[in-house]
Amino acid sequence: MSVVEEIKERLDIVEIVGRSVRLQKAGRSLKGLCPFHTEKTPSFFVFPDSQRWHCFGCDKGGDVFTFVMEHEGWDFRTALEELGRQAGVELRPLTPAQAQAATEAERLRAALKAATHYYHTLLLTAPQAHKARAYLEKRGFKPETNERFQVGYSLKSWDALRAHLLGKGFTVEELVKAGLLVQKDDGGTYDRFRDRLMIPIRDRRGQVIAFGGRVLSHGDEPKYINSPQTALFDKGRTLFGLSFARQAIRQADAAIIVEGYMDVMIPYQAGYHNIVAPMGTALTEAHLKQLQRLTHHFILALDPDTAGIQATLRSLETAQQTLDHKWDAVFDPRGLVGYEGRLNADIRVVVLPDGLDPDELVLQDSARWEQLLASAQPIVRFYFTQLLQKEDPKEPKGKARIVDAMLPLLRDISNSIEREAYAQEIALQLGLDARMLLDRLRVRERVAAVRRGQAAGASLKKSQLPADLEGHALHVLLHFPMLLEHVDMYLVTADLEPLHDEDFTLGGRLIWETWLEVLADPTQELQELLPPDLQEQVLAWGQIPTPEVPVEHWERDLVRTILTLRERRVRETLHEVQRLVIEAQAEGDMKAAHYAPTFNELHALLGRIQRASVQADEILLRKSTDDST
Repeated sequence: MSVVEEIKERLDIVEIVGRSVRLQKAGRSLKGLCPFHTEKTPSFFVFPDSQRWHCFGCDKGGDVFTFVMEHEGWDFRTALEELGRQAGVELRPLTPAQAQAATEAERLRAALKAATHYYHTLLLTAPQAHKARAYLEKRGFKPETNERFQVGYSLKSWDALRAHLLGKGFTVEELVKAGLLVQKDDGGTYDRFRDRLMIPIRDRRGQVIAFGGRVLSHGDEPKYINSPQTALFDKGRTLFGLSFARQAIRQADAAIIVEGYMDVMIPYQAGYHNIVAPMGTALTEAHLKQLQRLTHHFILALDPDTAGIQATLRSLETAQQTLDHKWDAVFDPRGLVGYEGRLNADIRVVVLPDGLDPDELVLQDSARWEQLLASAQPIVRFYFTQLLQKEDPKEPKGKARIVDAMLPLLRDISNSIEREAYAQEIALQLGLDARMLLDRLRVRERVAAVRRGQAAGASLKKSQLPADLEGHALHVLLHFPMLLEHVDMYLVTADLEPLHDEDFTLGGRLIWETWLEVLADPTQELQELLPPDLQEQVLAWGQIPTPEVPVEHWERDLVRTILTLRERRVRETLHEVQRLVIEAQAEGDMKAAHYAPTFNELHALLGRIQRASVQADEILLRKSTDDST
């Protein structure tokens, strides 16, 4: 039994889901309000027999792993670790080096937790903290907010924290590694934070990993200093407030992104819980990847000064490069030739009033803050406004530069009507012929085929290939990366989605997602990005040569394998829907008809999959014959 299966064997999905969803009996199943979209009538079901869940409103579903990944915003690795801990399953034996690193990390977390308590106690009780308490009161902080974020105060001393934590059993070396002490050239140490308001910085699980310290006296010192980069803290991957905001971002289906600590805590105090801040002025790829697990709607509310505007523009550029894209099939007169991407995100920008940060605006005029959020500018309009200020729209070269800069943003808009409306708006303001701009827009760039590679393999018996369908599909893809584009083309022509994450489960999905990352960046090694158990699986696949048959054979084989996987999953869902209908009818529930649209959609999808399976050999054989001639 694999580690994943052992965890699922020990955990009950009803218990895990029931911690966050109020469930009630519905025949042999349980139902409740979906935690992933707003609804008044329950359409979220948990099936104890199969240990699976499905929402017939937003069409999400899966097992206990997919639920916690969706609900908590965790990646697979985190879900595996957390559920493994709850199930009492040891994931894998640690090497001596790994065990030492894990022990050291726990000691650093313990030191930071103790420092948090120490600083917070000083804020509440120490006479020396009167300036900090006065500052917080002046900034509009309520006691419950100080408590929630565990705001604290560091004494104006070179060794107060060191003495306190040494007395708790921590070593100087540990305190230096945690970023709490500074090591001098002569080997001595001193407290990093002195006479500052202390703001704990937490990871997405809520554990303190660093501090931000705000100066309380007037002088030449920087207003804020943060902990240095440590084994626990990487500012390029940390979002302040994320552990408090995660559920609210899911519920609101939007993330408000601000610049500083105060801009998070004061709006949070006012009820805006879906708010986070990066540790610098601009968003990084790691920040966005964490957020896109929670929502596809982003509102940037950064400072209105020049630096703030530039940070916003850098954030927008990072978002375009990082966030998920929807892929549309692109045809030419010869047929399907590739795909082009549409940004699978709604990015908007709040332009703040001059001289006001979000925290100040919320305290002064919360209604205006609410209005600004509601009327946030779409990325296209904001960027166009900035270009008009940067370039001279009256000069031909200025117009050309504006158009060239805007075209990538326009191409990213998924809705064609919205895309053309923006194009006409831009053309009107630039004094251009809208048809000319639309023609340029329609000459779409082809997405580079990152899904390429070199075929590999020799000959071994076919019986040595992976027996399970998912493993077999991944094994073929790893040997023949160029087939992915071909298979996607066939699926799209059959009115089916290209190969995607949901075609795989758990470990298979992690291998698939990691493999795509490696295709996009060949400098990375697939095995190095995977946990040890999956590394061994991939290594084993790499050592199995493939039978010496034409590559077209593997294309047909891969298409049939994917279609078989999809047919199996659709039939499983249909079975669950049928059972729900029967139970509802038996109980005299008039809502049985509620499942009819889902039932019909699934039947239609099953029909398309079956037709694609029947036609696969004929179409792909004809294609390979045409290619050879």
